[in-house]
Amino acid sequence: MDIKDVENLAELAKIDLNEDEKKQILKDMGGILEYVKTIESVKLDETKLTYDTYNVWREDKIEPQEFSKESIIKQFPDKQDNFLKVKKIL
Repeated sequence: MDIKDVENLAELAKIDLNEDEKKQILKDMGGILEYVKTIESVKLDETKLTYDTYNVWREDKIEPQEFSKESIIKQFPDKQDNFLKVKKIL
């Protein structure tokens, strides 16, 4: 990665950077890329992984709901003559 890459990223992100900021970002990106290389080099012994995997998602169940005008009006906190009262919006 070099200054041209930083300038290209800054242009794509629509941000203006001075030379010091470009150098600092280049330094930071270099550190990040080195860390990613370190993580990629780690080898896991998958035979030692002894956790059980299972699906934590619940089953989708259809539950009938009543959405009638009367039931909605009955649950609404502020109503008058079969109308729902809401705050005025400008």
